[in-house]
Amino acid sequence: MATDAAKTASTKKKAGAGFPPPLRAKPGLRDFLAHKRYDGLQLAEQREADPPTKPHVLKAHTVAEGRSGVRRIRIRNHQILSDTGPDYAGYNLGPGSPEIVLGALSSCITHITEIVASNRRVPLDYLRVDVRGQQDFRRGSPGFEDVPPEPHQIRFVVTVESPADQSTIDALFAEVQEICPILNLFRKPQTVVGEVILNGERPDEHIPREIAV
Repeated sequence: MATDAAKTASTKKKAGAGFPPPLRAKPGLRDFLAHKRYDGLQLAEQREADPPTKPHVLKAHTVAEGRSGVRRIRIRNHQILSDTGPDYAGYNLGPGSPEIVLGALSSCITHITEIVASNRRVPLDYLRVDVRGQQDFRRGSPGFEDVPPEPHQIRFVVTVESPADQSTIDALFAEVQEICPILNLFRKPQTVVGEVILNGERPDEHIPREIAV
């Protein structure tokens, strides 16, 4: 019986060779980062074997809902509602656009931190990114003519818990700030080109209109 059990254990070990251990029912952040590293290595191998031949095109579109005016943002198979409060003809069904933008910044910094930590094998037990900006609704009134319409004075704070030393964490976040897409979108000048189509054919609301780039 002991011999059969040993054979079974040996067979299971071979079958799982090269794969990370299974996740617990409620994995911690360290467990997730281990799997993130494994998936990242797999993805890198796939892209090396079959490298992309063109840039990846990102798409999003928004339709204003009748009666409510709620902005329904569609991205792939996902939807986000954007709305204002009742003091401005809204129903408070979702965050406003500036809030969504700051949320995207905090999410991107968080995700890139996960990626860099997993690549560098830096253990993290807790990760949170807070972002704050401001809009001044006095803009345009006397004394506030030069106040910008966009969110400004943007600041973020990253809170981590880790057994790693300060120099390791500093190096990690130096790389995060270098490669984070949305952070660099904010920090670097961008070219944005737009057009207006008047009384043109309505596209399917579930499918983004093709835009020449």
